[in-house]
Amino acid sequence: MDSFMGFLVRGYGQFDNPQVRQDAGKAAGAVGVATNLLLFAVKLLAGLLSHSVGVLADAVNNLTDSGSSIIMLVGFRLAGKPADEKHPFGHARMEYLCGVTVSFIVLFLGLQLGFTSIGKIREPEGTTFTPLTLGILVFSVLLKLWQCLFYKTVGKKLRSEALCATGDDSRNDVISTLAVLLGAVITQVSGYNLDGFLGLLVAVFITVSGVRLILETGNPLLGMAPDPELVKSIYTRILSYEGVIGLHDLTVHNYGAGQCFASVHCEVPAETDILISHDIIDNIERDFLKQEGIHLVIHLDPVVTGDPRTNGLKEQVREVVALACPEASIHDFRVVWGVTHSNIVFDAAVPFSLEKPDGEIRKAICGAVEGLDPSYRVVVNMDRESR
Repeated sequence: MDSFMGFLVRGYGQFDNPQVRQDAGKAAGAVGVATNLLLFAVKLLAGLLSHSVGVLADAVNNLTDSGSSIIMLVGFRLAGKPADEKHPFGHARMEYLCGVTVSFIVLFLGLQLGFTSIGKIREPEGTTFTPLTLGILVFSVLLKLWQCLFYKTVGKKLRSEALCATGDDSRNDVISTLAVLLGAVITQVSGYNLDGFLGLLVAVFITVSGVRLILETGNPLLGMAPDPELVKSIYTRILSYEGVIGLHDLTVHNYGAGQCFASVHCEVPAETDILISHDIIDNIERDFLKQEGIHLVIHLDPVVTGDPRTNGLKEQVREVVALACPEASIHDFRVVWGVTHSNIVFDAAVPFSLEKPDGEIRKAICGAVEGLDPSYRVVVNMDRESR
């Protein structure tokens, strides 16, 4: 696959280059159009020779696949358009939209094949399969299998949901054509026409596959949680900068390949000159854009580190919070010391996977901290985060 794509796309393999990725996607779409048109032609011939509704439906399916490939080709082209006034984050999500479109086409074809198969069950039609017809179907299975592997391989390397969805569609076509072949063999050997029943079975499989693909390709549009490895690498890299003592509230937005935006709160010592801390933050943002391609925006949080009394209480609070809610971590810890009472304010971050409501978690944490001293008045802000 790599050598074939290397012949079609200059610089193939440099997937961090947006132009190379776009060219590879368009090349994959063009290959899909050409191979599906070829399959349509040979299956149309096979269907006319055998008088098989199943084979003719399979031929039309391949013609529709050509349309899917065209959608994917156009999608990669539109996704490469630069940002403009109406779309300041670029057009890269067009690729996701194309993936959803292909998924709906798969669902539609599954339902259509189901209705056709039910009609074939009610009114069976005689079929005549010649060696030429069977040979054409075998050829189409092998070509579709290659097409499936091609889309899957290129799709994984480009991290393209649209290409992977098209690969699943090609896999469904392989199963559909194999069902037609199996029906032909059974009909010829036993005389029982199972074309409609096998078609219905395949239709159910394709329909379920279409629903699954819609859910998978629609996830990026809804906004998925960032890759845990990416989150870990961002945390590790930012904390490696001298002058940063902590970070929290990391949010990552993906607007398509090469369009990653993130924001995070970085804790810095309050005693450090604000100009020095600001310079560190600027360097981090610039390094991430240049080296990682991530548009990072950092909010600076000054943290008092020179007050032993506050630091000691912070460690006590951290311990009791860990007992009250082991999944929680605290940040933005502040204390306003008073004569009759002291206000303790901090944020508690818990994972989205924790099913307890925020109110219940907040009540447990506040109760644990107030148990340290009745004069403490606790204010807890709840944060949900991906881990």
